Amino acid sequence: MDENSIIERLYEIIKERKSEPMEGSYTSYLFEKGLDKILKKVGEESAEVIIGSKNNDNVETLNEICDLTYHVLVLMVELRIEPKDIIEELEKRRLKICNKKAERTGTIGIH
Repeated sequence: MDENSIIERLYEIIKERKSEPMEGSYTSYLFEKGLDKILKKVGEESAEVIIGSKNNDNVETLNEICDLTYHVLVLMVELRIEPKDIIEELEKRRLKICNKKAERTGTIGIH
């Protein structure tokens, strides 16, 4: 199974948990609690990725990236964003070249 199909399969399982909640399922619990809970988990996992990275702990960072990926997929299902939407957007961005934004100067309102 390639990387895309693993993500797509996990997405489908998460989508199934939303449409057919399962007793004791953490995924079903997240959907039951709603968007605020899902967003809180995405934020927590993002912070844990940062902490693991700052600690130069690749094992911890890998685990936290997996947790973050899962919670982002839950968010995507909640918002009805499909993996193909992400792939299409990334493909559009890949085609852009010389698109680096200028660095901010620290001044506000002066152009």
